[in-house]
Amino acid sequence: MRDRIRAILDVRTRHPQAIAEAATARKRRDSLLGDDSRLFIIAADHPARGALRVGERPMALADRAVLLERMSLALGRPGVDGVLGTADVIEDLLLLGALDNKVVIGSMNRGGLAGTVFEIDDRFTGYDAATIARMGFDGGKMLFRIDPEDPATARTMQSCAEAVSDLAGLGLMAMVEPFISHRVEGRIRNDLSPEAVTRSIAVASGLGTTSAYTWLKVQVVDDMERVLAASTLPALLLGGEVSADQDAAFGRWRKALQFPSVHGLVVGRALLFPPDDDVAGAVDTAVGLMRG
Repeated sequence: MRDRIRAILDVRTRHPQAIAEAATARKRRDSLLGDDSRLFIIAADHPARGALRVGERPMALADRAVLLERMSLALGRPGVDGVLGTADVIEDLLLLGALDNKVVIGSMNRGGLAGTVFEIDDRFTGYDAATIARMGFDGGKMLFRIDPEDPATARTMQSCAEAVSDLAGLGLMAMVEPFISHRVEGRIRNDLSPEAVTRSIAVASGLGTTSAYTWLKVQVVDDMERVLAASTLPALLLGGEVSADQDAAFGRWRKALQFPSVHGLVVGRALLFPPDDDVAGAVDTAVGLMRG
């Protein structure tokens, strides 16, 4: 991978137009969903928020060669449909030729940097809808955190609503990841109670001028049947943090995948940096849960 990184550096230095050319030449799949109506996405948009920790490894996502190697391995496994990432990561993968026949979702708002005083003011500093369409990608993802005590929530909510409308106007998926959040000892913490997740889903479902192209990206919590009853929008399960008990995490995913509104998984760190570092094994297990 280090040699391939040097090739990417050469392209970025001498031939930056090759990125747009690679996007144009990319082979695209016919539909968002496969024949089984499932969607399995590998996520890699955390570095752009300055969130580099994975479990007990504080700088795991800081080495781009390691990340791309693991991403390429994951994307090459049978049953993996595509990727979610910021422009830098997706462009690296384009130059590696890893995105043919894959669903590509661009990450849009990354301005709420982890650990900052302005974290809830989650401005759209990544992809916009027009660029996602121009690059031939399939949709855009946005994080929508609602902090009842932070007035910056209103700006983020308005921006998310506008992005949902813009994507829908182009016939592209709007993937919304909602949370009710609070500051605890100066840091943002998401409320994962069923009541809070239900409320966040209800609010997120109403964003924009139409919900026709909106999908929800939701955390697996207790009482998922009641939580998912808050909306008729299709949902994908959020993988979340790396768990020391990976079997327990897989069990929670397996149970939640049985609900009719759930169509798949969006997982990043939990599969790219599993406790035993067996990326292929972790991805294959997750694919088996979803497609089995």
